[in-house]
Amino acid sequence: MEAFLVLLCVFLARAEAASGRPGAYAVGGGGEGEPLEGTVLPLRVRVRMQEVEAPANRLRFRHNVSLTVPVAVGTPPQNVTMVLDTGSELSWLLCNESYAPPPLPPAFNSSASLSYGAVPCSSPACEWRGRDLPVPPSCDMPPSNACRVSLSYADASSADGLLAVDTFLLGGAPPVPALFGCITSYSSTTAANSNATEPSEEATGLLGMNRGSLSFVTQTGTRRFAYCIAQGEGPGVLLLGGDDGGVAPPLNYTPLIEISQPLPYFDRVAYSVQLEGIRVGCALLPIPKSVLTPDHTGAGQTMVDSGTQFTFLLADAYAVLKAEFVNQTQQLLAPLGEPDFVFQGAFDACFRGPEAQMAAVNQLLPEVGLVLRGAEVAVAGEKLLYMVPGERRGEGDAEAVWCLTFGNSDMAGMSAYVIGHHHQQNVWVEYDLQNGRVGFAPARCDLATQLLGAGA
Repeated sequence: MEAFLVLLCVFLARAEAASGRPGAYAVGGGGEGEPLEGTVLPLRVRVRMQEVEAPANRLRFRHNVSLTVPVAVGTPPQNVTMVLDTGSELSWLLCNESYAPPPLPPAFNSSASLSYGAVPCSSPACEWRGRDLPVPPSCDMPPSNACRVSLSYADASSADGLLAVDTFLLGGAPPVPALFGCITSYSSTTAANSNATEPSEEATGLLGMNRGSLSFVTQTGTRRFAYCIAQGEGPGVLLLGGDDGGVAPPLNYTPLIEISQPLPYFDRVAYSVQLEGIRVGCALLPIPKSVLTPDHTGAGQTMVDSGTQFTFLLADAYAVLKAEFVNQTQQLLAPLGEPDFVFQGAFDACFRGPEAQMAAVNQLLPEVGLVLRGAEVAVAGEKLLYMVPGERRGEGDAEAVWCLTFGNSDMAGMSAYVIGHHHQQNVWVEYDLQNGRVGFAPARCDLATQLLGAGA
């Protein structure tokens, strides 16, 4: 897998040693970083016996089921691959003490890093900065008194380990100390990297990018970042900071939604926006505004999430979209005709057809638009249907099974609308925390990657 480089346009001041170990960092204060002013620095990375140079503030990622970025952690640096997740807070790595089922090997040898340190329970990093985590940190029994974190995700995976601190190196920027989860126990019903073809492509960590106090964004003081995901399995580009070199297209912005009081089903540190409506072609669907707005419990928020592959809609909205899409495509698509078939437990609008025929049909499908306040995410062509792996129908298995890439949140056990990264392909997406907004614009992300100097 080819690598991309990042210049992290923020840094944390190096503090006094917290544990007496050489190179350790203090974590009690939790101070935020400052913007890093300077030139773009190249970094040479060896990948598949080739060396690739790219400006150091641009990081290339591959995506299949998830978006991944290469990061170096510790002293001396250890190369790891981390999932880029705007829907999660605390970054984590599988550590050398961890148990993880194959094919997920430990990603980080904490005992080999001179700058690694476990966070004690008495630290404000444990007592105060863990306030935004769904499950508050807990304390190990003496004598360790270590701060322990437990994480769980919508796909039923879970992780447990120690809150720790170490240096993170992204591209050519100076290393920055950051808190993360050093995971010692990990379980999942599905392998997140099941489509990886070689060990170097396996993602054995997660880079948390939401707005929580322990996220990588908050810890490094990043006030704006953007990415552009190329169509298919091509590379894209991630930028931390505001300098896009003039490559970004004019953006339409939608404000982030804020709710001050705690609500049981509202994620206050997510990138939550307001879904105003959904259209299929030119038909705006008859969905009441109340269905698209968070209720008194907080259920029904709309989140922009790079860590989720597809897009999910609450049941009432999903049913209307499914009916209208099927109605408008009845002359183009052959229904699968198997009422009990549900892909990934949430996608039941499925069809059948040979690949060559579907490639032509894709161009005739009606566009689906997610209408936001001030912006829109338009989904068209190949992004509308997903070929289900391993499912064939018809004589000689001539036909593949295809499902609409909008899922039913209720069937997946979620209480929110989620705009996943599959529908962000060839869209420039900017997270502007300084101004409390998210921007969208159609883009040729393969060209943007080349223009930014992050290509091979």
